[in-house]
Amino acid sequence: MKPPHNSNRRPSIALTPDLSITTAENPHQKAELKSAYADAVFRAGGLPLIIPVTADKSHIDSYLERMAGVIVTGGAFDIPPEMYGEVMKPGTGPLKLERSQFELAVIRGALQRKLPILGICGGMQLLNVAYGGTLIQDIATELPNARSHQQTHDRAQPQHPVDVRESTMLADAVGRGQLMVNSTHHQAVAKIGANMTVSAVASDGVVEAIESKADGQFVMGVQWHPEMMIDSLPVHLSIYKMLVTRARDRRH
Repeated sequence: MKPPHNSNRRPSIALTPDLSITTAENPHQKAELKSAYADAVFRAGGLPLIIPVTADKSHIDSYLERMAGVIVTGGAFDIPPEMYGEVMKPGTGPLKLERSQFELAVIRGALQRKLPILGICGGMQLLNVAYGGTLIQDIATELPNARSHQQTHDRAQPQHPVDVRESTMLADAVGRGQLMVNSTHHQAVAKIGANMTVSAVASDGVVEAIESKADGQFVMGVQWHPEMMIDSLPVHLSIYKMLVTRARDRRH
């Protein structure tokens, strides 16, 4: 007999981890993830599950078949320029090719399954690349008149405002108009990917959020880290809540 459906069961949300850099003292690579990501998913009503980095597509498929949504996280590294048809320019930072290839495969697998996807910081940039877009490899080098997008103070506190555009999913989550965000990136979206639209920009014109144009499809990227500000500015939890709600609706 089929068990009764539990509408209160938390939808499973995949989180992509970072990979540690090996050294002579620590030769074994580790999968790492800031606890704030999982905490935000829990508080939004989801069940966070970290999926190991792998190059095996069949393993990725097996993980995604068990998930109701996906979060592609950020990290202190850059996306390889060859992924968006460019060569490395001055100012580009360290790369983690293995992680980027894995996360790109996760995004493509999630899109095929129409899973809700949220990209955070570097995860937003990779979402744009997955849709055929390009990146500014170093804001300071390519946009010398832009403000600093790398804050030095506590990331639980904001750095600058962004303008959230009306009639977007992001506006449905946090409201349209000005939103204060933290800022920890030196790269940014350049050419917008096909079937994506800009949903928030900084005052210097740097793209701060993107989302899918497709009706009924939740694919969103934000350049900041909302999970770090859910106590100082609780409105940011709404972004995670929207992902979890879409994941729960899809599961039903």
